[in-house]
This record gives sequence, C-alpha cells and structure tokens, in this order.
Amino acid sequence: MKRNRIMSAEQTEDLKAFERRLTEVIDKLQPTARLWRMVLIVMSVCTAVGAWTWIWDPQTTQIPFAQSLLNHPFFTISCIMLVMLFLCGIHKRVVSPSIIASRCRQVLADYNMSCDDTGKLILKPRPTT
Repeated sequence: MKRNRIMSAEQTEDLKAFERRLTEVIDKLQPTARLWRMVLIVMSVCTAVGAWTWIWDPQTTQIPFAQSLLNHPFFTISCIMLVMLFLCGIHKRVVSPSIIASRCRQVLADYNMSCDDTGKLILKPRPTT
C-alpha cells in the first residue's frame, strides 16, 4: 500500500498546535531563566571579588584558615551562597529552555523533524530508500 505523501489538514493543524504550545512553554521559561542567570552572574562576581580580596590580604598566610575566613565575611557568605545555589539546582534553571528544546529534538527525530531553540518546528526531508 502506498503512503500518502501529502499531510492532511488535520495533521497540519496538529503540528501547528504542537508548535504553538512548544513555543509558549519555552517563552514562559525564558524570563525565569534570565532572572536565574543574573542571580548566578551576580553571585559569581561577588565570590570572585571576595576571593580576590581574601587572597591578596597579607594576613591570610599568617593566620589559621578558619580565622582567615572569619576576617573576610563577604567572601565567606558569597561563597556559601554560591554553593547553596548550585545545590538547589540553579545550573538547571539557567538552561531550562534549552533542556526542553533538546529533549523535544530527541523525540522529534523519530518523526523526521526537529525544532530550534525557540520551539519552532523544522520539518526535515524524507529519507530516500
């Protein structure tokens, strides 16, 4: 039996609805991902600045490690907060839209399709056999 190579109107509408929903999901995740990126950048800069002042402090080599950390509370607090953010999964929240798009690409590959990072569907040509 020969397969019909032209999509029906119902299949086309289903693909359009899927694409709209996928772009909606990815668009909804973008503002949150941007916020978490900014939090991660700010905390990384704070930790780097605190580390710089901690390393260049001449007393750091002369006093015990714990006392050195107590003398530099900005570095200590920012470092602890950065570790806590990573333990809470900030690295996943920062890239969540691309994770969704990547997983959709894996599933859509079975149907000879793909999608871009915004959720727009990409129809690939049929393989010739």
